[in-house]
Amino acid sequence: MPIAGNRDGASSRGGWFHDWSGPLVLALVVTIAGPVAAEDFPLRDKYASVGVPPVETEELADSLDAMTVVDARSPYEYETLHIRDAVSIPLDSGDFKESVLALAEESGQPLVFYCNGVTCAVSYKAALKAKKAGVADARVYDAGVLAWARENPEQTVLLGEPLQSDDQLIADEEFKRRLLAEDAFYARIQSSDDPMIVDIRSRDQRQGVSLFQMRDRHVPLTGDNRELDGLVETAKSEDRPMFFVDATGKQVRWLQYYLEERGISEYWFLEGGASQIYESMSTQ
Repeated sequence: MPIAGNRDGASSRGGWFHDWSGPLVLALVVTIAGPVAAEDFPLRDKYASVGVPPVETEELADSLDAMTVVDARSPYEYETLHIRDAVSIPLDSGDFKESVLALAEESGQPLVFYCNGVTCAVSYKAALKAKKAGVADARVYDAGVLAWARENPEQTVLLGEPLQSDDQLIADEEFKRRLLAEDAFYARIQSSDDPMIVDIRSRDQRQGVSLFQMRDRHVPLTGDNRELDGLVETAKSEDRPMFFVDATGKQVRWLQYYLEERGISEYWFLEGGASQIYESMSTQ
């Protein structure tokens, strides 16, 4: 079966980042990692009994050539930032089981799955799914790609190029500055002249439901970025603020790089994403 990525820092699932031009505006988000403690890794206790042991940052760095690293996130996230030589096999890909089995057989090494950080369960779910598929040695790097990038920039790939320094990653505060709580998000939309609202959830996540009375545009983040390119150019030329909604408020972290590179100054993200809206609706 085909592997969903390759081991030279490039992905075989889409490549729209490589079509960008112009100076790089460094707008990725990083959470500064603290000392290792049980409370810093809230998912470890939950998954302790399923046989997918965690790998610490230093251990993975020392054994990078002896382990095969698997990025279980979306291709979009992978192409933004990933661990050097990581293979892209998204957890929700249709050929996940076949791909991880083929990769384990090809490499003859333990498979180490990672995602975005300590509260992201994708790595654990991927490792567990791999074990159920027949992968004998599946582990997780649950500190996540951002913690890795800060500690090991030379072993990190940013938009297809080696990360030169952790200075290319901006502080978490810069991302939070663009986050608006639900009430503030709606208020800013209402007070804006001709706002552009963009729902970037996948089709499965959206399920055909508009949360903004059909005032929003549905543009899933996929390998084909032409529609989003068009909206961004329209927003720039007409001086319209942009408002983005994802599923849980995490995918917009990666979108921020694109928006900064494109020179968008007025853009906002809904804190908590669509899940926050649904939660509010359920309590009313």
